[in-house]
Amino acid sequence: MTAFDDDTAAEPLGAGRYRVRFDNRWWVGRGPNGGYVAATLVRAIRAEVGAERALRSLTVHYVRAPVEGEAEVEVRVERAGRSLTTVSVRGEQDGATFALAVAALASDYSSRVELAHAEMPDVRPPEEVPVPSAEGFDPPPFSRNFELRPALGPVPFSGRPPALTGGWIRLREERPLDDALLAALCDSWWPAAFAVVREPFWAPTVDLTVHLRAPLPRPHDDVLVEARTGTARDGFLEEDVRIFARDGTLLAQSRQLALAL
Repeated sequence: MTAFDDDTAAEPLGAGRYRVRFDNRWWVGRGPNGGYVAATLVRAIRAEVGAERALRSLTVHYVRAPVEGEAEVEVRVERAGRSLTTVSVRGEQDGATFALAVAALASDYSSRVELAHAEMPDVRPPEEVPVPSAEGFDPPPFSRNFELRPALGPVPFSGRPPALTGGWIRLREERPLDDALLAALCDSWWPAAFAVVREPFWAPTVDLTVHLRAPLPRPHDDVLVEARTGTARDGFLEEDVRIFARDGTLLAQSRQLALAL
């Protein structure tokens, strides 16, 4: 059992309800990192529907930032068909909703098409990419749970396009890579738009959709994150993320809409 497992645990209360607890080790700004919240919801989903069907899609809308401490998550199975299960999720704390989500879980289907055109960026392996010095930089608490090795895009706050970032990332603890951890990793790198500005800004997530694209779990290892932003206007930006295993397998894709505060 790792700290990640403890910090995302879902304790059953009956009737599809689960007690969770948010730990400030996963904070960014005034609340928990969005990927951490998503991972906690995934753990509750898994506890309710079991492990037989793979999580294929998760969309989370972040209603408000929960505070440190206990909260409840309700998982409702909207339909469980022969191959596809659809669930809705509501997270509440002190009588107020902090997140709404919908997820799809499914066994494999026989397919009329098979292709793998997603190409992993050409970067050095993680063993050849140094971990940057933290001197003069105070990272948000949640990022200290990971080891990051930047390998893509301009230096943050350099004011240089494109809005691209990424590199190798791994949980500091030895733990298999599963759906909950991948959901967290989809929102664990700094924003791609940091490359094109000169000063930091907060980017709280409005909604996050994660698609899981390979069989899980996989052994503990570095994975490559690639994040891009194409449009930022009216106080909102979008960010598209791809996560690859070191063998080039596409593990996950995500898109989020975030504020730029």
